[in-house]
Amino acid sequence: MHQHPLLLPAAPRGLSDITAQVAAVVAQAGVQVGLCHIFLHHTSASLVVQENADPQVLLDLEAWFSRLVQDGDPLFLHTEEGPDDMSAHVKAALTASSLTLPITGGRLALGTWQGIYLWEHRSQARARSITVTVQG
Repeated sequence: MHQHPLLLPAAPRGLSDITAQVAAVVAQAGVQVGLCHIFLHHTSASLVVQENADPQVLLDLEAWFSRLVQDGDPLFLHTEEGPDDMSAHVKAALTASSLTLPITGGRLALGTWQGIYLWEHRSQARARSITVTVQG
């Protein structure tokens, strides 16, 4: 088993492709057949597997989620860190804080149009920590 922390630099609200960073950990582990588990250590961002060919998909997802869960909703009680705080927690709860992906032939077995994304739900950029665990 191989485990590696990743510190991702602050990125603006939206989806940031982290496929290359995760794939590098898988390659370093040298596992030919196994599983890659990715865990995000935060409650106001999330991880998703999504389309990597058309960037409009990512923009549409962000726009849709922003309409679904609006910053500053008057129903939210948790507001200490600003109007985007609780909405970020709700968006994270609706998505995922971890992913498990197959490894085949020493590589992530993603589909042709799939990529791994960190989805930042806060409007203020902040660094994010991820643990990647490779088993096989």
